[in-house]
Amino acid sequence: MLVNVCKTFNFDAAHKLPDYEGKCRNLHGHTYKLEVEVRGEVDRSSGMVIDFTKLSKIVHEWVVDIYDHSYLNNYWKNPTAEVMLLSIWNELVAKTLDFEGAKLSRLRLWETPTSYAEIQE
Repeated sequence: MLVNVCKTFNFDAAHKLPDYEGKCRNLHGHTYKLEVEVRGEVDRSSGMVIDFTKLSKIVHEWVVDIYDHSYLNNYWKNPTAEVMLLSIWNELVAKTLDFEGAKLSRLRLWETPTSYAEIQE
């Protein structure tokens, strides 16, 4: 039976949306919350789908440590939550060999406490 496990990460970053007609066109910042969910079989010896410490290390190396306290327009022309999410998904999918047999199943990126974008496989 497949089991989903999820770990949540936070990072702070600034951006502006140059193609947007509204306040977000101006430089501003967010505290982003990223939920990373992987799905897989529970390993009989460890009792885990993936070690949360290993998942944390992967996400920090390939996402949080890069974007935390950064200017997101250095990475994307129009860094909306949707654009960021697609890029993060692709980066983490490329690292699925490191997920101990588990597969990335969902990402949710919260831009504000009430607004998020999500990808589910």
